[in-house]
Amino acid sequence: MPDPATVSRILVADDQPDVLDAIRLVLKAAGFHADSASSIEDVRERLAAERYDLLLMDLNYARDTTSGREGLELLAEVIARDPLLPVIVMTGWGTIETAVDAMRRGARTFVHKPWDNAELVRIVRREVDEGQVRRRAGAQASREREDARLIQRALLPSAMPAVPGCEIAARWEPASDFGGDCYDALRLGGGRVGVSIADVCGKGLPAAFLMSNLQASVRAFAAQQSSPRYVAAGINRALCGNPALRTFATFFYGVIDTTTRTLTFSNAGHNPPILVRADGQVERLSTGGMVLGVMESVAYEQRETRLQSGDRLVLFTDGLNEAENSAGADFGDDQLVDTVVAHRAQPAAILLETVFNRVREFTGGRFADDATLIAIAVK
Repeated sequence: MPDPATVSRILVADDQPDVLDAIRLVLKAAGFHADSASSIEDVRERLAAERYDLLLMDLNYARDTTSGREGLELLAEVIARDPLLPVIVMTGWGTIETAVDAMRRGARTFVHKPWDNAELVRIVRREVDEGQVRRRAGAQASREREDARLIQRALLPSAMPAVPGCEIAARWEPASDFGGDCYDALRLGGGRVGVSIADVCGKGLPAAFLMSNLQASVRAFAAQQSSPRYVAAGINRALCGNPALRTFATFFYGVIDTTTRTLTFSNAGHNPPILVRADGQVERLSTGGMVLGVMESVAYEQRETRLQSGDRLVLFTDGLNEAENSAGADFGDDQLVDTVVAHRAQPAAILLETVFNRVREFTGGRFADDATLIAIAVK
């Protein structure tokens, strides 16, 4: 006797009791477990309460109708709920076009009424087997994606380093499981800390792989006690030297020297960070050159600026200033600057929260793109 845990479960949906009984008997004789549903609401309730390996469904549930409209609407609902559930539709010879429409909407195939028992069993078994293969592959892919997501998050700093004279706070919110934004803060010795932020072109897993590669490059070049312009040039050469990557990234790297209270930086096409003085005056840090990965021979410039007690430095990616509200309007660079200026007396961690909350209020709580922000408070 087969183990009930291994018997495939089929849900048969039709508004005719004799059809339900006949199909259930055929499927039971073939070794399947078959439940029945006689209405659209029954289908919803069954699928919500049980896990099935296949749905065999009629397209018409109202007497004297052949349009299949109810069934097509139900099909869309079922596929949205569980894209991996195989669905077979049943149709009469006069509604073949409707069955084809159902396949365009996600049904795997269709069978005719009246059906041939042997052919029905063959189709059901094939679709169940293929559906189980897809579910296993989907589960494996989900596990791998989760592992990759955890690895990417682990590569980013779990905490910002404690730096005498500065408070550093950072947040990264990817729009999906993976993101192309990256940031870092590196102790360089002698009271110096390197701070970087970048945005890799693209989304999803490919952007995440490139982000990890770029972050490793930043650490490698920064470990050589390199100037910001040398770090930018070195990463640019590395990206351009691998044509298979075919991508570019915006990048900002700055070195804060807490002894001399200076910031030396180079900006490779990134959103200019916002440096707000204690009195509310604003500097934008744009000196550098073009985005990384476009032209190997680019030379990058750098600039030095003095830091003073009460200054606030905010580095960000365009997921913040380009965040859209329901009307399609951007939060905007000006509003981002105004928010930082208005709250410039806040500690770095609170200022970071304030900016994110302000953007979240503007968008209704949703970020369509990766959003990253580093806030630095000079004491």
